Amino acid sequence: MTDLAPADRTHLLTVVMAVEAALRQLMKPDKINLASFGNMVPHLHWHVIPRHTDDPHFPESVWGPIQRTGAVRVAPDNSVLASAIDSHLAAHATALTQQPR
Repeated sequence: MTDLAPADRTHLLTVVMAVEAALRQLMKPDKINLASFGNMVPHLHWHVIPRHTDDPHFPESVWGPIQRTGAVRVAPDNSVLASAIDSHLAAHATALTQQPR
């Protein structure tokens, strides 16, 4: 993140927060985890992970040890979720595109 120009960093975080807002609205999670890695190959990407207190790993990370077994929530179809996120972002496009760059 520190390799980005300040305006680009601000814009990126605005987009990450918009994706989080879309997931909160669409999936009604108890929490959202945000993660950015790049340990092996220099690159930039973010994980925006909706969490529910009854998920098998909660309160550990989704990569952590399983804490419980039981019913697993059915995740929305990826294409449906992507379309819903796109619609949410389009509805908020003005705020996303007015960031200084």
